Parts: sequence; C-alpha cells; structure tokens
Amino acid sequence: MATSVGNNDILKMRRPDDWHVHLRDGAMLEAVTNHTARSFARAIVMPNLTPPIATVAAAEAYRSRIVKAVDPSLNFTPLMTCYLTDDINAKEVEQGHAEGVFTACKLYPANATTNSAHGVTDIKNIYAVLEAMQRIGMPLLVHGEVTDRETDIFDREALFIERILEKLVADFPALKIVFEHITTEEAAAFVQSASENIAATITPHHLEYNRNAIFAGGIRPHYYCLPVAKREKHRLALRKAATSGTPKFFLGTDTAPHTVDAKESACGCAGVFNAPTALESYAKTFEEEGALGMLEAFASENGPRFYGLPLNEEQIALKRQTQTVPEFIEVGEAKIKPFHAGEELAWTLARNN
Repeated sequence: MATSVGNNDILKMRRPDDWHVHLRDGAMLEAVTNHTARSFARAIVMPNLTPPIATVAAAEAYRSRIVKAVDPSLNFTPLMTCYLTDDINAKEVEQGHAEGVFTACKLYPANATTNSAHGVTDIKNIYAVLEAMQRIGMPLLVHGEVTDRETDIFDREALFIERILEKLVADFPALKIVFEHITTEEAAAFVQSASENIAATITPHHLEYNRNAIFAGGIRPHYYCLPVAKREKHRLALRKAATSGTPKFFLGTDTAPHTVDAKESACGCAGVFNAPTALESYAKTFEEEGALGMLEAFASENGPRFYGLPLNEEQIALKRQTQTVPEFIEVGEAKIKPFHAGEELAWTLARNN
C-alpha cells in the first residue's frame, strides 16, 4: 500500500506506530499518553523510570498504568521494553519475552540521558543477555553515545559506532539492533551499509532543525535533547535517509515530556515533547523533500516488518488544513511546551477509524 494524496489534499495511509516514546508516569503519564495514542496504533515505551523497568513484574504493572490512561476509543497498544543493567538476569529477559511482556531490551550507556544512571557501564557486562536475545530473536534498542567526559558532546554518537557498535555487531551478527534516534551522517551510513539485522529510528525534530536552533538569540532549552542536534550536514543526511524508502529507517519520535520549569532551569532536562503533532511534523518534512509517497513506508511498514509484527489494518488520513500548535499543554498546575509551539503546520490529522 502506498501513501496517497487525493484531489482534495487528503493524505491516506495505514495507521502508523511509534517505535520510541517516553510516557513517564503518574500525572505526566495521564497528561501525555493520548497525544501518542491519537495517531499511533502501537508504541515502544521506554523503561527509564525511577526505578527503571528491569523486571517482568515492573513492566506488567507499568503497562497496566498506561492502558488505564488511554482513551479506550483510540485502540492503542503499548509495547514494553526491559532496561538493561550491569547485573540484569538473562532468564528474566527470556521469561519476559516468552510471556509477551518484553518486546525488546533497551541499552542505555550509564549516564547517557534522563534516568540512565542505572545503565550499562561496560557492554561486556551484558554479553550473556545479548547471547540469549540473539538466540530468541529479541531486538536490542541502543542509545548510541559514549559518555566519557573527555568526548565532545557532538562527537559522542560517531565515536559510539567506532568504539562499541561495530564490535557489538561483529560479536553478535544475528542480533537485531535498532540504533535509536540517530543524529549523524555517520550513523545513517553505518545503518545503510550494515546487515538487514540493523535498523534505525529518526525523530521529527532531528529532521527539522540543526544545532543552531539551540543557540538562536540565546539558549533555547526546548530544543535541547539527547542525542543533541548536530550540524546542518547531518540533518540533511537524516532527511535523505528517512525519505529514501530504505526499509532500515523508520519512525521513532523519542517524544520526551518535561515541564517548563524542568526545561527552563539552571540544569535543564533533555527532551522534546513532539507527540501532539509528530505525524504532521513528519508529513511536513516528507512534503518538503518531495517524498510524501514514501511516508507510509517510513511510518507504518518498515518498523513492524523489522520487529516481525503484523502491519496495522486501520487507516488514518491527514488533511491539508493549517493548524496552530498550542503554546503549552497542561499537566495539572504545570505546563509542557510542545514541539512547534505557536507555529503553523500545514497538515492536520483528519480521522482515525
């Protein structure tokens, strides 16, 4: 099935999935979940809570909280991930996968991003788990950055490929690996040249702006995320990869909500909350690249095929109708500033049936 744009500027497509989301917990979970569920049928939910989701029981409990927060009319399925730690038990991972609780495992290098202090300090510490994952066909989702203080933050992804990922792929050639939220030309090239077991997600915000946006007229904390946006040549490489039709690249928003107070502080949190208009933002990029006909493959087909899951049968439609993105989303007495806040987008979600 191909994305189609009719005479009335209606873009019809198979309902997409989001292969990388942060839904948080508590009041934040209640406030943000339906923004993802309105567009996406399924979503890979990140496990970096406090404490992290590292057991089957914790994942089942978290999944129940997510389901409770979803408007039942939206027909949304959360797919849970296991947070890998230095002492993670391979049997726990296998059990969770066999019982249909864990769809994948997430590798956070220790201290790479939000709530990653419990992450892996040395990849060899989890080799027994990776061997089990390779054997049972369970995907590994990688936050691909080195975290030593000596490395320039803009080089962390490229050096991760050189120091860790190349060896990981060589040691586990049959392991399915998703290189999450790639931000560099090097990452796109690595994935493109690797075996069919290697894929990558790309966010809407890394397609939209480069690192200059963070410093335009001062510090712009709502553009700050990890991995941080890079130079313009990298943004252009990502846009080329996303719109190429190559099945190795697919949609993963990395939507990551933080309150305005948490973002606009002396040590602001990393993350872009793009869920309210993520699909519309992707449509903007694909249209600018003359590739609207490739959007459905990127958003709705490449991801489930890589994960070995069925394609969604439901249809959605975007219509060419200008919408103004709200300045803020309310979370109790707090607020979140969404991606594209105050801006106009040319596409609007028309229906979900």
